[in-house]
Amino acid sequence: MKETVRSSDENRARHEARLNAYNWCYKYNQLSPINEKGQQVILNKLLKSLGENVRVKPPFYCDYGYNIELGNNVDINYNCVILDDNLVTIGNDVRIAPNVNIFTVYHPLDPVDRKNSVILSKPVVIEDNAWIGGDAIILPGVTIGKNAVVGAGSVVTHDVPPNMVVAGNPARILKEIKNE
Repeated sequence: MKETVRSSDENRARHEARLNAYNWCYKYNQLSPINEKGQQVILNKLLKSLGENVRVKPPFYCDYGYNIELGNNVDINYNCVILDDNLVTIGNDVRIAPNVNIFTVYHPLDPVDRKNSVILSKPVVIEDNAWIGGDAIILPGVTIGKNAVVGAGSVVTHDVPPNMVVAGNPARILKEIKNE
């Protein structure tokens, strides 16, 4: 799993990119909910890749946008926050409930590094047909497996295997999903 470290010089250089993403998010969130064509235009400008039949209900917030890949038939409900300092890959047929937070970025434990604005990040992957419940938090470096379900309010600190239901803080496996 790739981990990136950013110096304060690089952070300053990326500040412009963040402002650009904030501006696109602002414009997106101001659109009429029935202006689907306008939403698609902005998402295509903001995100790294956008599949077919994607719905992102505003408000939506991200740091860069160019690190976010959305597959086909993705449904992201209201008030999603994606801190995409690293790659966020969301597969096909994924459902994300309201108020979900996806974080790729975190800060070092060392106080000197924090004071010097060192930022760490790890990618997040949500595989095909996963369902993320409302108010869930996905932490840096996590992969949510194919067909997995994350219960509402969960804090996902470790990978979730395919076909599993997890819930809690920290999220723990509750049961396997059996294909019948």
